[in-house]
Order: sequence, then structure tokens, then C-alpha cells
Amino acid sequence: MAQKARKDRAKANAAALTNLHIGTLIVNTLFVLFNFLFKKRSMLLYVILSIPSFICEYVLESSGRPRYDPSTKALQTAGEDLSAPGLTEYMFDVIWVTWASVILVILFGNWGWLLWSVVPAYGAFKGYGLLGAARGMTGIQQPDNAAPIVGNRKQRRAA
Repeated sequence: MAQKARKDRAKANAAALTNLHIGTLIVNTLFVLFNFLFKKRSMLLYVILSIPSFICEYVLESSGRPRYDPSTKALQTAGEDLSAPGLTEYMFDVIWVTWASVILVILFGNWGWLLWSVVPAYGAFKGYGLLGAARGMTGIQQPDNAAPIVGNRKQRRAA
């Protein structure tokens, strides 16, 4: 049963990575063609703001791609689960927001890159929430209004 789950995850990861690479190829090719054939857009902004997307795609590729034994073609590792929540999900979001920004730049000009500001703003929002949760946890452990417990060890343990 575990082998079937590994094979299913390997198949799902391979399909997700193939779709991701095809999407990246289409969006970036459209941008480059549009830039050279029709209207000039800022290539500097394109390169700078696409680097995080390419890095995320590389990380997803290296961690999520299933690996097979070259001689027997047997599945060695299925790769990390690319449908997992958390950092993996955030990397996909970075890639998709970059694609949307590139399409907006093609349609509306360099102002389309403003959509990309959502990525660091969302990161700051999540970081602030995490900081608030950390502060809350330290407040639970040592409340300010509670007096320190005095007495012998038995009394402290009972409290």
C-alpha cells in the first residue's frame, strides 16, 4: 500500500512540475516576444522580479521531482509532496503572482509590476502574525500580573 502512495505522489509531482514548466515557458516567451516585436517593457524589472520565481521553480523541481534508478527504472524517491501546505504552497504563489504580473505588464505596461508587491506584503503580514503568536506564547508562559510562587518544591509543583 505504501508503494502505491509513493507512485501516486511521484505521478502527481511529475504532472505538477510539467505544468509548472510549460506555464513558465509560455508566459516568459510571450513576454520576450511582445517586448521585442511590439512594445518595449523594462527588461531590468522583468529580470529582477522574475528571479524569485525562477528560484522557487528550481527549488520545487529539485525537491519534488521523483527519482528513478537508471538501470532498473524503479522508483527511488517520490520527491517531496508538492501539494503540501506551507512553504511549498507559498513558492507556488510566488510563481503564479509573477506570471500574473508578467501578463499585466504585457497588457498594461510596466505598471503591471505593482501586482508583484503583493508577495512581500503577504510575507510581512504572515511574519507579523507569527510574531504576534510568538508574543502571545511568551505571555501565556509568564503572565505579568501573577505573583511568583513561593514555598517549597511540593507547593510549587501543586500550583
